[in-house]
Amino acid sequence: MVAILVLSACGEPAFHYVRDSAGTTYFRVPASFSRLDAHPIELYLSGLHPDSEAARLRGGRVWSAAFDQSATPALQHLLSSGEPFVYATVHRLTARERDTLSLNGLRDFVFPVTEPARTAHVTERLGAGRMPLYLRFEPLNDQVMTLDGGARGVRLRFNYQIGRDVQTFDQTAIFDEAGATVSVLIVSCRSLCFRRRDGEIDRIAQSFKLLRLPG
Repeated sequence: MVAILVLSACGEPAFHYVRDSAGTTYFRVPASFSRLDAHPIELYLSGLHPDSEAARLRGGRVWSAAFDQSATPALQHLLSSGEPFVYATVHRLTARERDTLSLNGLRDFVFPVTEPARTAHVTERLGAGRMPLYLRFEPLNDQVMTLDGGARGVRLRFNYQIGRDVQTFDQTAIFDEAGATVSVLIVSCRSLCFRRRDGEIDRIAQSFKLLRLPG
């Protein structure tokens, strides 16, 4: 990851400016956020054993970063926290993924958002003898994005009850114009936090861009 600290007028860092390892996806996060190793999030979301060949191959195609504004930063704050948490990932797609990815695939890229994906989540968990992790889905916003050069994407806001708390997620997912990568940014915190800090969260989400490199 390339990360640049930009200094404020007082000489203190104002932002983490972040780009993925290929330099194609950019966003910025206030310097008050702590950076975390996002690899455990990738393992959790993929469901793969960390020592498996599938995990190794996936690791070569996936970049990710995580930032937490909590005074006690922790990766689990992606799913439940009273302070904003930022997770970003860029996936280099396989040929099969490029051929089958749709806007609904972008919606479901990290969490089950569409009705079929939510049903599959419940069925899978109950079939394994476990309670569903994500409960009481509430859609808040769903915007289709048409970007320069033929890139396209979606920006969503939705609630899930996770445990006793309601967590709000702001998710932007972009399929690049070459059909080669999907870039995702998620900002989350509990619903009351989200209402209180909506402007700050929106500025982080609005900073999420695809970059065109020379050549």
